[in-house]
Amino acid sequence: MAELSDSDSAFEPPAVSLGLGSRALRNTIVVLTAKVIARLIALVTVLYLIRHLSVGNYGSFNVLVNFTAIVSVVLDLGFNVLFVREAARHHSEIQRYLRNVMSIRLLMSALSFVLLAAVLYSIGLTGLLVPGFFLMVLTSYSSLLRNGLYAVQQLGYEAIAVVLESIILLALVLYGGRTHQGIFYYVWAYAIQYAFSCVFFAVVLAAKRIAVIGWRFEPDLLREWFWKGLPFALTFVLTILYFRIDQPLVYVLRSPTDAGYYAAAYKPIESLLFVPMTFLSIVFPVLSIYYHERKAELIDAVNRFYKALLLMGWPVAIGIFVLAGPLTSLLLGSQYLPSEAALRILSLALGIAFVNNAFIGALNASDRQSSFTWAAGWSLLANVALNLALIPLFGYLGASVATVLTEIVLGVAAWLLTARYVGQVPIVTLSWRVVLAGLVMGVAIFPLRSFSGVEVAIPIIAGAVVYAAAVLLLRALSGEEIAWARRALALAR
Repeated sequence: MAELSDSDSAFEPPAVSLGLGSRALRNTIVVLTAKVIARLIALVTVLYLIRHLSVGNYGSFNVLVNFTAIVSVVLDLGFNVLFVREAARHHSEIQRYLRNVMSIRLLMSALSFVLLAAVLYSIGLTGLLVPGFFLMVLTSYSSLLRNGLYAVQQLGYEAIAVVLESIILLALVLYGGRTHQGIFYYVWAYAIQYAFSCVFFAVVLAAKRIAVIGWRFEPDLLREWFWKGLPFALTFVLTILYFRIDQPLVYVLRSPTDAGYYAAAYKPIESLLFVPMTFLSIVFPVLSIYYHERKAELIDAVNRFYKALLLMGWPVAIGIFVLAGPLTSLLLGSQYLPSEAALRILSLALGIAFVNNAFIGALNASDRQSSFTWAAGWSLLANVALNLALIPLFGYLGASVATVLTEIVLGVAAWLLTARYVGQVPIVTLSWRVVLAGLVMGVAIFPLRSFSGVEVAIPIIAGAVVYAAAVLLLRALSGEEIAWARRALALAR
């Protein structure tokens, strides 16, 4: 497939596509606005938690959270992604699908309990087994229930939920700090947050007449879904391992203190990843419909998705790289100053991780989930090998470098597979102006890197202004794209 010209004229959307595109854009704006508010509240929550736990205890807390995420692959079985895809295509079957997945998930929770117990026993955290198990199961059900709304693109209640969840968690963490609680309490606090989420989405799904939760076990359906979802499950296993395994490895190969420094540096990066993940969760059903009904438009949608992610992710990565020093002091506090170098390195991984979501969405929506499994597999092998080689020598800084290299491996592999099965994403043509605009911004704020405390807002604001100007002057955002966005916004109102 020929690459787009510098004018990006191929971005002009066919008129018939604006309905789906404008709905996705509207949902993106609503959910992102809510999640920005929720993330700001969550940031206050995490910073408060960090300051009320020692570096070592915070490292142990994060290792537990990461291990519950890893073991949760037993609960998923690839059904979460499959549920969204099939429910988006067959709205009348949502309740049936939901009840079957809920039932098999309940059965698999027994196996997940045994696995989690074995893992925590091996690292000496058995005392956290019960709250860790409930956190894992409630998180899994919360994700499943909220996906029912994503499948039908009714996300107003999702926006409400993310804000309420963050407020509940903040209240629980503030109480824990005032009463000098330990790790055990904070794990339960996170579990309670997801318990609220489960109740909230169950009520919304019933009130909107989308689905009423219950139990249903159809062996034939579940057997069919097991084989369909196996590539998704394998991908989930591989991606969750490469995304989560580094923090436990730092904990095991070095110390809880090293794990605490790395977890603290990773937290701002992880918090910002909600942006591309939110975009992916909203755009994925749309891409899935394009693949089955409008295949000719799919690659154009993927290209727009890629460029939107790059426009958002690249300046954030550059800004964190330049301002890592004052951001570490402001956000994490003086006891986490050793996290500065790790934050600077991890910022590069953030920029790559943003755009990788475009390839993930393209492959999964086009029923090529098994292909992405290969990309995730190579990423996992690279991540484990790099971490085992670098952590013993360089500690959490080695883990930071391994994370950047792993994102590069994933991006290259996923891009090649997208080109083979979906269409060529012309990354050079789409990227060079955006990349240059981000570098101009970085040069502009570099002299302001010594600002500290709340004064760091000055280079942040200045950087945003410079970046916006550079994007316009370099024509990183074409006139056709601006016109398309204006028409979509008008239809989205």
